[in-house]
Amino acid sequence: MSAHRLSPVAWILVLLGAAIMAAPLLWTLLLSFKANGELMRDSAAAFSAPYTLENYRAILQGSSLLRWLANSLIVSLGTTAGMLVLASLAGYGFARIDFPFRRTLFVFVLLGLAVPEQAVILPRHQLFATLGLHNSYTGLILPGLVGPFGVFFMTQYFRAIPKELDEAALLDGASRLTIFWRVLLPLTWPAQATLGVFTFLGSWNDYWWPLISATRSERFTLTIGLASSQMNYAQTSGLGFLMAQAVFASIPILIVYIVFQKQIVRAMAGTAAR
Repeated sequence: MSAHRLSPVAWILVLLGAAIMAAPLLWTLLLSFKANGELMRDSAAAFSAPYTLENYRAILQGSSLLRWLANSLIVSLGTTAGMLVLASLAGYGFARIDFPFRRTLFVFVLLGLAVPEQAVILPRHQLFATLGLHNSYTGLILPGLVGPFGVFFMTQYFRAIPKELDEAALLDGASRLTIFWRVLLPLTWPAQATLGVFTFLGSWNDYWWPLISATRSERFTLTIGLASSQMNYAQTSGLGFLMAQAVFASIPILIVYIVFQKQIVRAMAGTAAR
C-alpha cells in the first residue's frame, strides 16, 4: 500500500507510534545537554534552556568511554571479519564441494541453532579460564565466530548461484580456491553485507559474554562500561554525563545503519537473498 492511500486514522496511529518510539531518544538527548547540577535539583529542567556541551567535553577529556568505544570497535570488527570468512568458506564447502558426511555435518551445524548460549556458558567460561583468555580481545571475539546461522545463510546463497559458472571455470583450468575467490565470492556481496551488518550489530550490543569475560575496566566493552557507570552515576558523574555517554556511544551504530540501511531493510523484509 502506498503512503498516500493511508487514511487519516492510520496517519494518526503511525505518527503516535513514531512519537512513542522517539520520546526516549529525545529525552536522552535533552538530558545530555544539561548541566548535572540542574538535573540533580529537577530532571524536568531538561525541557528548558540553558543547554551546555560540558558533558561531551568531559567525555573527550577524561572519560573511559573512548577506551570502551575502541574495545567495542575492535571486538565487533574482529567478530564480523572472522564470521564472514568462516561462514563464506563453510557455505561454499557445503554448497559446492562433495565430500564424505557432508549432509550429516550440515545437519550437525544446524543443530547449533537450537542450543541457547546460556546452556554452554559455564563450560565456555571454564575453558577460557584454563586457556587464560579472559580479559583479552581474543576471548571476547572467539565465541562470536561460532555462527551456525551464518553458515546456513551463506550455504543457501551459494546454492542459488548456477553451477554452470563452476563448470566453465573448471574447464578453463581454475582451481577450487580460484573459483571461490574470483568467481563466486563477488556474487555474494549482498549476502556478505547483510550477514556483516547483523553480526556487527549483535556483537556491538552483546552484554552477556563480555560481562563474564571482561572483568577489568580496560577491557570493558561499551555495554559493560555504560552499565557500570549507571550503577553509581548519582554519586559520581551525574545523569547528564551518563546520557552524554549513551548518545556518544550510539554514534558508531547510527553510522552503520545509515551506510547499510538498504541491506538492513532488505534483510528485515526477507528478501536479502536476492
